[in-house]
Amino acid sequence: VQLQASGGGLVQAGGSLRLSCATSGSISKINVMAWYRQTSGKQREVVASISDGDYTIYSDPVKGRFTISKDNAKNTMYLQMNSLKVEDTGVYYCFAHTFASGSSWGQGTLVTVSS
Repeated sequence: VQLQASGGGLVQAGGSLRLSCATSGSISKINVMAWYRQTSGKQREVVASISDGDYTIYSDPVKGRFTISKDNAKNTMYLQMNSLKVEDTGVYYCFAHTFASGSSWGQGTLVTVSS
């Protein structure tokens, strides 16, 4: 499956952004989807994940501020990011894994949070 991420941009601390990840095929056939981010000087880390049963997991730094969701009709995954902090700045990547055919990564989308 091919993934197309979008929605990054520049926002002030405390603001909100919504990232989107459009898939080339049926999102309902994907077993796990996730958002990762790579911030300055750090390795890529998982931010949030969602299963085909809509079970969600969040990393501690974003818990309570970010929400991951899917729209099966639009074959799109979202990451709603609220109360953004400067330390959320980085490149965000969407990820998909299907047990039958493996993993895919989208291109990154840059999120910059200014103080």
